[in-house]
Amino acid sequence: MDRSIQRAATEPVSNGDMLVKRLVAAAILIAAPTGAGLAQDVEKGANVFRQCIACHSIGEGAKNKVGPVLNGLDGRHSSAVPDYNYSDANKNSGIVWNEATFKEYIKDPRAKIPGTKMIFPGVKNEPQVADLWAYLKQFDSSGNIKK
Repeated sequence: MDRSIQRAATEPVSNGDMLVKRLVAAAILIAAPTGAGLAQDVEKGANVFRQCIACHSIGEGAKNKVGPVLNGLDGRHSSAVPDYNYSDANKNSGIVWNEATFKEYIKDPRAKIPGTKMIFPGVKNEPQVADLWAYLKQFDSSGNIKK
């Protein structure tokens, strides 16, 4: 524990000051685990991406496979990867990929874009979806990690 906090906790204080300190300490204890639980984890996202690697690639030297390269996904229009043969449904979806559209899509691709060629059943686990997005969005259109 920080020395200033220890010292403040042991100094004589009035009942009002003690109540304020207890409320602040309780708020910190409540907020700390909640914030950590909502954080997106890039390393965990890389592990979730293993489900995608058979069809998609990302990073330097990535090539289209059964699915398109995922470099530069954040802000990219659907069906925008050169030399990839998208379904008409994807070409006509009008989607611009961002966190919200990706999270909705990856849970059930065929529900978001009926007629898509993607036959993946989806990632249903919310923390895994958040982690996957954190992993994907770090790559720019060249496959380099954004700084």
